[in-house]
Amino acid sequence: MKLTDVIRRPIITEKTTVLREEGRTLVFEVAKDANKLAIKRAVETLLGSKVESVRTSVAHGKVKRQGRYAGRRADWKKAYVKLREGEKLPEFLQGA
Repeated sequence: MKLTDVIRRPIITEKTTVLREEGRTLVFEVAKDANKLAIKRAVETLLGSKVESVRTSVAHGKVKRQGRYAGRRADWKKAYVKLREGEKLPEFLQGA
């Protein structure tokens, strides 16, 4: 798996903004089959910051209905990446 396939997109919400400002933690949507080592390697290579720890969780998709038809959203995985002390945040996340 390529490094650009591991990290899908950053997740920017009120909760993740507080985590980023207070605890040097970035949150990304990642590929479902990516493990912690692959996520760490991708962040260090693509963003140029050293990673202290990685935590992952799987968000299960909801069942949604449109009238009598029911469908299911896909499951997805997110990663909480904590940067080492003294590391700078990537420029594209500093103003967000």
